[in-house]
Amino acid sequence: MWCTVSLTREYAMTEIRTTEEFSPQAVTKHRSLWGDVWRQFRKHKGALTGMFVFAFITLAVFIGPYIHNIDPSAIDFKKRNLSPTLSHPLGTDNIGHDTLAQMLAGGQVSLAVGFLAMLIALLLGTMIGILAGFIKSLDGPLMRLTDLFLALPILPLLLVIILLFRDTLRSLYGPEAGIFLLIVFVIGITSWMHTARIVRSDVLGIKEREFVTAAHSIGTRKSRIIFRHILPNILSPIMVSATLGIANAIITESALSFLGLGFPPDFPTWGRLLYDGANFIQITPSRVIWPGLFIALTVLSVNYIGDGLRDALDPRLRGR
Repeated sequence: MWCTVSLTREYAMTEIRTTEEFSPQAVTKHRSLWGDVWRQFRKHKGALTGMFVFAFITLAVFIGPYIHNIDPSAIDFKKRNLSPTLSHPLGTDNIGHDTLAQMLAGGQVSLAVGFLAMLIALLLGTMIGILAGFIKSLDGPLMRLTDLFLALPILPLLLVIILLFRDTLRSLYGPEAGIFLLIVFVIGITSWMHTARIVRSDVLGIKEREFVTAAHSIGTRKSRIIFRHILPNILSPIMVSATLGIANAIITESALSFLGLGFPPDFPTWGRLLYDGANFIQITPSRVIWPGLFIALTVLSVNYIGDGLRDALDPRLRGR
C-alpha cells in the first residue's frame, strides 16, 4: 500500500513538472522581440561577418592612432615612396607621409561623414514619410516634393552646391570644419527620399490598424499617436535605411573627394587618398589599393548588415 501511494505521488509530481515545462507560459517566458531578432540575425552568415568586419574597421580607425602614433601630416622626404616596413606597415607616399597613419585618420573622417549624413537623411526622411502617410492633406505635396528630389541628378547637384558655398563656409568655420559641415549637410539633404517613401508606405498600412483606430476613438492627440503607436511599428525599415544610408554617404563623399571637390589635401579621407594616389599608381600602387579596399569592405559589410537586419526584423521569418 505504501509503495502504491509513493508511486502515485511521484507520478503526479512528474506530470506537474512536465506540464509546467511545456506550458505556453514556460516556452515563451524567456522570448523577447530583440532576442528573436538577434537569433534570426545570427543565422545570416553574411550579416554576421559584415558586423564583425565593420566593427573591426571602426575600432581600428578610432583606436589605431593610439597604437600607431605617427602624425599623419608629418613629412619626411628621406622616406618617400617606401614599401611596407616595420615602422611603416603600409609604406609611405611621394612626400613621406605614413600611409597607415593617413588611412586611420581618413577612416575617422569618412565614417563620421557617413554617420552624420545618415542621421540627417534618416530624420528628414522619417519625418516626411510619417507626415505624408498619416496626414492625408500633406500626402500629395510631400510626395511630389520627394519625386522632385528623386528626379534631380544628384552628383551634378552636389558639385554645384559645393562650388557655390565652399569658399563662404571655409571663411566662416575654417577650411576643414567648413567643408566637413557642407559635405555632411549636402549628402544628408539629398539622400532622404527612399527612406521617406518606405516609411510612408508602412504608415499607410499601420494607421488603419485597430489599435490606431481605438486611439482615435478615445480622443488621443495625433502627436501622441505618431510617437506612441506609429513610430515604434516602423522601426524595422528605419533601421535598414540607416545601415544603407551609411554606405551611400561614404560612397558619395569618396566620389566627391576623388573628383577633387571634397576635403583639402592636408585633411585626408579615403576618397581623398584615392584621388591623390591615382597619379602615382605606377610608382606605388598600394596608395590606391588600400583606400579602395577599405571603402569596398566598409560599404560591403554595411550592406550585408542591412540585409541581415531586414530579414531579422521580418516577423514572418522570426516565426512570430
